[in-house]
Amino acid sequence: MAPRSSSRVDALDAALALLRDGEAVSLESAARAAGITKPGLMYHFPTKQQLMLALVDHVVDRCEAQILLRVPDPASATPVELTIAYARWALEDEHDASDLVVFADPRIRDDLAARWTERFRVFAALDGVEPALRTRLLAVRMLADGVWFACAADVLPPSPADRAALADLVDELLAVTA
Repeated sequence: MAPRSSSRVDALDAALALLRDGEAVSLESAARAAGITKPGLMYHFPTKQQLMLALVDHVVDRCEAQILLRVPDPASATPVELTIAYARWALEDEHDASDLVVFADPRIRDDLAARWTERFRVFAALDGVEPALRTRLLAVRMLADGVWFACAADVLPPSPADRAALADLVDELLAVTA
């Protein structure tokens, strides 16, 4: 018998499905989508802000796990390894509107963006990297951010062939680091 997931995780997954389908997330809509009562949802997330912050964490947890699969030793990963892993994730994985949870509620966008930044900072940290390499790593991250956003928003996403060509460009930009 498969392990049963928690109602908290089920509620987060249901709320992300709402975002994926272009619907607004509220305590009521998330509870309804999860098949639980609003008070049942509020047991886990007493406020909409807490729900939205938990959604950011849930998405980042998923993204981070996929990115770190591409790093040989996450505990001692270098900025180059982390940047390459982030770029590969952006170029190779599927992305959808639920990835854009950070923009889902304009009233608390600053809080959501702060949480996202805090959680993703490790993939953008370039402290101590020499300037020329730093610029190439930043260019790769900006390329990856653009692909991720275009695919998640489904606004002019690059074709699979273009994504492969961009992956080759990442390799070119970082060839001197090998």
